[in-house]
Amino acid sequence: MPASSSKPAASRPDRRRRRHPRFRGDFRVIVSYLLGNNYQKIEGHCRDLSRAGIGILLAAELDGGEVAGLSFSLPGSAPPWEVRAVVRYRRGYQYGFEFLALTEAQRASLGSYLEGMEPID
Repeated sequence: MPASSSKPAASRPDRRRRRHPRFRGDFRVIVSYLLGNNYQKIEGHCRDLSRAGIGILLAAELDGGEVAGLSFSLPGSAPPWEVRAVVRYRRGYQYGFEFLALTEAQRASLGSYLEGMEPID
């Protein structure tokens, strides 16, 4: 019988590892989502922010994969943002949204806002 060589088990990538660091956020966010045949708007509060998404404290019932409209202003910036985002996770009233399509101007503004902040990851 040939000698068998044991291979190390292939390690699974850490699913909790993030692509972008998170930073503390502290501002109001209006979330618009479809409930039945009507759009609902509810006020939430940004808890954290990254280049790819936003964590919002929200008293609502949204499902993973659901798309919502977000309206907010970054502290110190004038024009409010209107962006689409998809729910990626939920823990209680804490939701994680991934931005679907930011403009180049929004990407630049977000990068400038996050620059110099201390990551929380």
